[in-house]
Amino acid sequence: MNTEEIIKNNAGTIVDVRTPGEFMGGSVSGAVNIPLNEIQQRIDELKEMKTPIIFCCASGNRSGQATNYVSRQGVDCVNGGSWLDVNYLTSQEA
Repeated sequence: MNTEEIIKNNAGTIVDVRTPGEFMGGSVSGAVNIPLNEIQQRIDELKEMKTPIIFCCASGNRSGQATNYVSRQGVDCVNGGSWLDVNYLTSQEA
């Protein structure tokens, strides 16, 4: 499934990998904030989340890194890119 289908089907979890400061400046409603530098330490927490996980950040770079790492740990996830794009998709489904 792609990001749009996951959101449309209300499947999965949105995880924003930006810093807490960036996240507080605006985020997708209902998203969980796990900064990229904490992904490795919090992999067990990620494995317990409803999948697929949609990772997002400012531009798609950090979320791409998170997707690459977490998918290698056996977790179903996709790179949603910019949180603004993910936010737009969620607003369409509201």
